[in-house]
Amino acid sequence: MTTGSASSHGLASQPSGPSDLPRHIGIIMDGNGRWATGHGMPRAIGHERGVEALRRTVKAAQKLGLEFLTVYSFSTENWRRPVSEVSALFALLKTFVKQDLERLKREGVRISVFGTREGLPEDILALLDKAVSETAHNSAFNLGIAFNYGGREEIARAARRLALDVADGKLQADDIDEATIGRALDTHAFPDPDVIIRTGEEHRLSNFLIWQAAYSELIFLNVLWPDFGELDLIRAIQTFASRERRFGGLKSGAA
Repeated sequence: MTTGSASSHGLASQPSGPSDLPRHIGIIMDGNGRWATGHGMPRAIGHERGVEALRRTVKAAQKLGLEFLTVYSFSTENWRRPVSEVSALFALLKTFVKQDLERLKREGVRISVFGTREGLPEDILALLDKAVSETAHNSAFNLGIAFNYGGREEIARAARRLALDVADGKLQADDIDEATIGRALDTHAFPDPDVIIRTGEEHRLSNFLIWQAAYSELIFLNVLWPDFGELDLIRAIQTFASRERRFGGLKSGAA
């Protein structure tokens, strides 16, 4: 686990080559509200700056040659926030899709949305469906948007789906294993994240990709999301490249 911002360390070099790159990075975009408070601004302004940081990060991920990026945009727990803030977050999603969808389509970005549709307004659902359908045939880069998403809720939905298959005789209970569950998750078309980055001051997953993150490298940065940029992403990738992933095995050279 790592703290600190690349931009504050003057880091400007890129990873040495494609072999250093993770396939899939997940990002918990935290700190919009604290950024706004620290700058004497309303929280809504922090979220606006957060959208700008998202735009920078997607461009940087494409530039660096990543294959998959998943961002935690709105969690199932975010409904507990004031109605005005939830409405502001929805408005920013609309702004991002309306302003960026055409460019993302031209650049070959495929958008996937993870999460439950329950409780979302029809206009938001229509916008998400549009983003998914209009980019479905793209393959240059994969952007996952975890919206109205919670890891436990996702697993519960997958379990219900598998239980119905068993009840209908489409599946035997004894056939359910980790691979079966993985195929029933929202993220079934994405590899498990190699890295999960969290900005802000918290050091937890907050219900983000909790099944998929079993062996993800966790990197916590002391940079609030609106300040996040390409150099911070590069530094996280370099940290990942410096680690040895053993997946429960022994360290290289250990007897």
